[in-house]
Amino acid sequence: MNPSANPQHAPITASRFETGGNPLRLRAGVGERISAGILAAVALAVLITASLLRPAEAGVGTHTQLGLPACGWMQAAGYPCPTCGMTTSFAAAANAQPVRALLAQPFGAGLALLTSAFFWGALHVAVFGSKLGRIVESWLRPRVLWVALALFLMAWAYKVLVVRGAL
Repeated sequence: MNPSANPQHAPITASRFETGGNPLRLRAGVGERISAGILAAVALAVLITASLLRPAEAGVGTHTQLGLPACGWMQAAGYPCPTCGMTTSFAAAANAQPVRALLAQPFGAGLALLTSAFFWGALHVAVFGSKLGRIVESWLRPRVLWVALALFLMAWAYKVLVVRGAL
């Protein structure tokens, strides 16, 4: 008799480990689905809020429409903070202005796109019990996070150059 024919005696494999020891569990559990639903709702709230904002012409300052104060870094130091232009970028992206989103804050434009994709992915997990979340989770490796940090810093440098008038 083949030992792998009986699930109780099957060798431990990556697929068996990933399903919590149950090789027949092909869907996300209730907790995962609830979490995915909550995350989808948060992403949707961000996107809806961004769509209700009018992107600032200067490429910064859109967040003041939410009742937040002007950027303290900009006022104190004369150059933008690392997240300056993110709200403007999200607002432009949510209002179908991708070029304007990129010009306002390239990293913000990418985050807006990822937030949209994240919403649909999380909704898919919540509704259908897909294992998509596990796949995306596997992408979060140190190398990917280091690349994201580098892109974030390059976008900040770009924003500083734009505000200073060098670009």
